[in-house]
Amino acid sequence: MITILYAYRNREISRIKRSLDSLASQKKQNFRVVFVDYGSELSIAHEVLSLTKEYLFIQYYYLNTAHQPWNKSKAFNYVLKALDSEYCFTADVDMIFHPEFTSILEKECNPDKATYFQVGYMSDDENKKESVNYDDYNIKFLSTKEATGMTLFPVQWLKKIQGFDEFFHFWGAEDTEIHNRIRKTGCELVFYDQKVLMLHQWHTNYRNRETLQLNTELQLSRIVEINHCHLKYNSESEIENVNSEIWGEVISESDFNALEGFDNELVLSNKTEVIEHFLFVELPRFQNSILSVRFVEDDFQNSLKYKFKNRIGKKVPKYYSLKEINDKLLLHIISFYHQFPYTYKVSNDLKSISFKIKKTR
Repeated sequence: MITILYAYRNREISRIKRSLDSLASQKKQNFRVVFVDYGSELSIAHEVLSLTKEYLFIQYYYLNTAHQPWNKSKAFNYVLKALDSEYCFTADVDMIFHPEFTSILEKECNPDKATYFQVGYMSDDENKKESVNYDDYNIKFLSTKEATGMTLFPVQWLKKIQGFDEFFHFWGAEDTEIHNRIRKTGCELVFYDQKVLMLHQWHTNYRNRETLQLNTELQLSRIVEINHCHLKYNSESEIENVNSEIWGEVISESDFNALEGFDNELVLSNKTEVIEHFLFVELPRFQNSILSVRFVEDDFQNSLKYKFKNRIGKKVPKYYSLKEINDKLLLHIISFYHQFPYTYKVSNDLKSISFKIKKTR
């Protein structure tokens, strides 16, 4: 039995249905699907759960990560750590599969080989088609060996290296990184391009959505470049297991509820010294409880007195913008604190950032 893994958050239902329908139409039903909802909005999650119940081969999990950045590595690792299948395929909700896909997938199963597949990319117009016939869709261009996401893995090798690197938040590089690491440990890696077995439904990617201003959608400036720098660092090192012993763990429902219900809030201004002291002193030293912080702009920063003194060169406080605080804090979280239960929110009016963390380890 092959386990097909989906990692998902807040994408349109029609996209998922096309992908799952293509699996329901497979000539060989030799698989099961584990669908990991990595913190979708509850209204969307309810729709997705209802949809997945229409397919007997799906097991659905909802993770309480709605107020954390997207992390495909953690979504997959959550399943991988306890997975009892010999093989797994890392899928994508954007994929429409050829009817012979799982038949060929079975033929490619080898305990010492990982196989990744060429993908045909569709245009935006093709997304509007409602055909159930795979061959009715047109391909705009094909992926190359550099596109590493759609991979059939022997599970034993993934467990040996403790899964995907959980540093990789937001978007980019986790698929290539695990290919590099699994190859180093002795697992053969093969690119399958004899036949196009899956089509990628068009969507706007993370880089195109990224803004220079603060956004309610969690974003971190230059994270794609940071992720690729981390990919290079791992590639040049001899480290086999990049995660800690608690890899594959996510915030529990009880911890999520405890954080949501905690209202003893510390309000900090955006003065540079206040932010730096919090990041380098207060946060590292805090332990054995819940810390709740809200970052706001100092009232004085917007006063006429401040603007006048600043214009004539008088000494005035230095400030970080909320976007700068967002980037500094998120980078600290994903680097040092992502294994703790935490929540992170940007207010709808973009005038504050709220961060809660439970440090008990």
